[in-house]
Amino acid sequence: MNILEEWDITAEQFTQLLDENPSLRGMLLGYVAELKLREIITTFPEISFVTKFDDHNRRRKGDLYIIYRGKAFDVEAKSLQTATVKWDQTSMRWTGKAQVDASDRRQITMPDGTLLNTTLLLKGEFDVLAINCYAFEQKWDFIFARNSDLPSSTWRGYTETQRENLITSLIPVTYPPEPPFYSDLQVLLDEMIIEGKGANPIDLDLGA
Repeated sequence: MNILEEWDITAEQFTQLLDENPSLRGMLLGYVAELKLREIITTFPEISFVTKFDDHNRRRKGDLYIIYRGKAFDVEAKSLQTATVKWDQTSMRWTGKAQVDASDRRQITMPDGTLLNTTLLLKGEFDVLAINCYAFEQKWDFIFARNSDLPSSTWRGYTETQRENLITSLIPVTYPPEPPFYSDLQVLLDEMIIEGKGANPIDLDLGA
């Protein structure tokens, strides 16, 4: 039995629900994107393990935990804001902005010891950002970037140290991608391994 049969609704009724409730559509799209990303990653010959952490596990950021060529990486999956998607006739590229922040506010400790209540994500809190580009061409394409290459917050209400260590909530992207984004996750992971990035899986605490 599938979910439509369990809930006794038709595919047309389910589609209507999504059309009438944009927030529900956006949330579901995000989870479908995670599923599609996982399908892509599991095809890599060098992948030996892939799992998803509980959404409420605040000790672990990153939607997918993967082991690639013996190294562990946390991959954070995010989506484009549909209203920002445009076709740039000059550059012949799609442009848009990805919403890159936490789903709720939480208190974090900054490198300088200060406490901050924010939805912004930290530099170093995960390894790779994956942005699904479905909103561009209605295809399950993704682009990827190192956490360390993502733009920092510029809000003047934060201290300089806080700005340097917080990732801005809206990140501009293009498709096809331009640096710091990659279209091929394996190329990015290979480069990161050469740079000495990636955790030792046996030393990684997977507890809740």
